[in-house]
Amino acid sequence: MSRIKTSHVGSLPRTQDVVDFIFAREQGKTYDAEAFDRCMSDAVSATVKKQVEAGVDIVSDGETSKISYATYVKDRYTGFSGDSPRNAPQDLQMFPSFLERLASDGGTPTYARPMCTDEVKSKGQGELQKDIANLKAAMALHGAMEGFMNAASPGVISLFLQNDFYASRASYLSALAHAMKDEYETIVASGLNLQLDCPDLALSRHMLFSDLSDREFVKIADMHVEALNFALSEIPAEKVRVHICWGNYEGPHVCDISMDKVFNTLMKTKAHYVLFETSNPRHAHEWTVFRDRKNEIPDDKILIPGVVDTTTNFVEHPELVAQRLERFIDIVGADRVIAGSDCGFGTFAGYGAVDPEIAYAKLKSLREGADLAGERL
Repeated sequence: MSRIKTSHVGSLPRTQDVVDFIFAREQGKTYDAEAFDRCMSDAVSATVKKQVEAGVDIVSDGETSKISYATYVKDRYTGFSGDSPRNAPQDLQMFPSFLERLASDGGTPTYARPMCTDEVKSKGQGELQKDIANLKAAMALHGAMEGFMNAASPGVISLFLQNDFYASRASYLSALAHAMKDEYETIVASGLNLQLDCPDLALSRHMLFSDLSDREFVKIADMHVEALNFALSEIPAEKVRVHICWGNYEGPHVCDISMDKVFNTLMKTKAHYVLFETSNPRHAHEWTVFRDRKNEIPDDKILIPGVVDTTTNFVEHPELVAQRLERFIDIVGADRVIAGSDCGFGTFAGYGAVDPEIAYAKLKSLREGADLAGERL
C-alpha cells in the first residue's frame, strides 16, 4: 500500500467568536486586543486538531485571523483607502435573478475593498508572526508534521484592491511583488510551506477582463506570473504551493476560461505544488487536459487536484475521491499526487456555503478516499 497524502486549499470555517472579533476590527470598533490574540490562538489550535482528526497530512491555520484571503493585505500594508469598484462575475450578470437571490440571501460577502491610492509598503510582519506562531504551536500540540500558510499573490491583490495610484498595471504589480516578497520569505523561513492564492489567473477573466479575448487575457495572466515569480526569486520552488481557481461560489460558471487555455500559465509558476479545481460540475472533466498534455507538466511539479467540492454540502463518497485521484496517479504517478479540495471552506470570514461540521466530514472522506487509492496501487 502507498500512502497518498492529503491537504486542502487553506481556509476553513471560523467560529462565531472569531468572526465577531474580525468584524469588530474591520468596522473600526473598540475591542480587547489581548482577547483577540487569545481567541485566534485558541481557534487555530482547535482548527489544526480537527484537521489532524480528519486525517489531513498537510495542515494550515485555516486563515483564521484574516477577513479574506486577499483583502487582509489592506490591514498589513500602507497605500489603501476608499473603495474599489465591485465587479460581479460575468456569469452572474447573465442570470440577474440568481444574482439578486444571492444578494438578498446574504450569499454575496460584503467587506472593505479599498483602492490603492498611495505607495504600497509593509507595516511590518507582526501580525504574520502571530499567525506563524499560532500555527506552529498548534502543530506541535496536535502532532501535525507538515504545515503551510496562505498569502495573497500580487495578481489577486490587484484584482480585489484595484489601482488608482501607479501609472500602469505592470507598475502596480511590480510594487506589490516588491512589498509582498518579505511576507513570502518570512513564511518559508519559519519552516512552513508557502501557498499563493492565484484566482487572478482564472477568475479575473470573467470578473475584471470580460471585455478581452482569451488570448489577451492570457497575456495579462502571464504578466501576473512574472510578478509572482520575482517575489519568489529567493525561495526554493520546493517550498511553494500555487492555487488557481475560477471563483469559490455556487453559480453557473458558464464564462470560465478553460484550464487548457491557462495551463501553460499555471505551469510557469515557480511552485513545486499546483492546486486546482477538478470536482465541481464545470471543471471535473478537465482532468483530461493533464492527461493530454502530460509531456508539458514539468517533472518537478506535484499535482494537488481538488477531489472534494467546497460549494456543496454533499459529502463525496470515498470511492469517488479515490477514482478522481487515480486519474491523476495514472498521469504522473502516485508520488506526484496529493489529495486536495477545490477551494477553501472559509474564503471570507462569516461566509461559507458548507456547514462547518460537513466541511470536516468532507476532509475525512478525503482521507478515506486517498487510502482507498493507495490500497489499490
